[in-house]
Amino acid sequence: MTDNETLQQLCADLDGLEMSTEDRALQRYSKDFSWFSPVLVEQLRGKQAELVVKPASEEDVKRVAAACSRHRIPLTLRGSGTGNYGQSTPLHGGVLMDMSGLNRILWIKDGVARVQAGARLVDIDKAAREHGWELRLMPSTYRLATAGGFFCGGFGGVGSITYGSIGDPGNVLGVRALSMAEQPEAEELRGAEARDLYHAYGVNGLITELEFALAPALDWRENLLSFPDFMQAVRFCQALGSTCGTMKKLLTLLADPLPQMCGLEDRIPAGHTAVVAIVNRPGMDALHELREKFGGQLVEEQSHAEVFGTTKSMIEHSWNHTTLHIFRKHKDITYLQSGFRPWENVEKVEQMHHHFGEEVMLHLEFLRADGAVTCSGLQVIRYTSEERLNDIIQFHRDNGVFVSNPHTYILEDGGKLTVDPGQLAMKRRLDPQGLLNPGKMRTWDEEAAA
Repeated sequence: MTDNETLQQLCADLDGLEMSTEDRALQRYSKDFSWFSPVLVEQLRGKQAELVVKPASEEDVKRVAAACSRHRIPLTLRGSGTGNYGQSTPLHGGVLMDMSGLNRILWIKDGVARVQAGARLVDIDKAAREHGWELRLMPSTYRLATAGGFFCGGFGGVGSITYGSIGDPGNVLGVRALSMAEQPEAEELRGAEARDLYHAYGVNGLITELEFALAPALDWRENLLSFPDFMQAVRFCQALGSTCGTMKKLLTLLADPLPQMCGLEDRIPAGHTAVVAIVNRPGMDALHELREKFGGQLVEEQSHAEVFGTTKSMIEHSWNHTTLHIFRKHKDITYLQSGFRPWENVEKVEQMHHHFGEEVMLHLEFLRADGAVTCSGLQVIRYTSEERLNDIIQFHRDNGVFVSNPHTYILEDGGKLTVDPGQLAMKRRLDPQGLLNPGKMRTWDEEAAA
């Protein structure tokens, strides 16, 4: 923690910037949606910043970075705080920098959008549509989530059935990043170098701008479907996801009893599996052909609610919005994040469904991975203990189902289970003092200790 004299010197260095040391603000800005995990609730209890600062420009960001470097004070970045793993919770106090003031959309042309890191995705999508384009990918929290927060703390979401994850080559074309130094320097990183900052929780660079590749804006239709048989619903999603002539934006499956737990009980009968499918208008014929083949019923259809509009979109029953709806009514649950290998995902889904039953309730998001259609799980778990939770995770891994553990704030433990050499190299390059979001990259800490 920072001594009072050093903290006062820091505040003097940052005079003129919007900042606060008020305890309520420190608590608020130091939290995200990590309360989804009972494990993280305990691990992150009492962790918070000592100063919150809100820059309004890149020059302000440089001032903050320079001051923190000069005083050797940790710096953690925050977007809108919609992450789930404590990405923006400072483990060692210091400064929390709210990037939402850098919210300009710099330009949109030729299917590309250049934006500041704090720009909200809903605003980017709205602006892109005025030019005939739309975002390829966005999380279910698109109304709040920022461009930088999505890239540094997210994975995929709406659009992943066509475009995969935000980290797949071609989705984010480049970033502008500052070094953490007494005289911060800006670097324009393209391609693979830019991806070294992807999903790194801001531990290895200060991103101020991003370039997103866009998609042509289409006329989308939202559909809520009901299937009496779970595996038929799974096969429907796999078949629809694999069709080449139908454009798809979302393909979500909620196994019984999840529809009854997340606000769909008035539309989906008990015992049925719900599917949310968003396809382009010409793709509706193919959707209904497959729906009939696999025994599904159309419950509701609506024109895709513009993400900047007021109509409630079915997007809000997808990805982790589903988990959020369930948490509002059920306090004894938690969740997993899993990945099923292409070509065997249907069989593995069936195996997990039969093995765990309602202890691990299957919420599946169909998406593209390595060019093939598969699914990712956001399973809802009836929580009993951390030991049982770890047993469930290990059973999945032992049976060929990848688990990206959402119950840890350590980069290596949550995703790839090992250090990403590119991320580590970028940390050495842009943050040699190790002041950015310290404690989240175990390999760096071990290397520094050695």
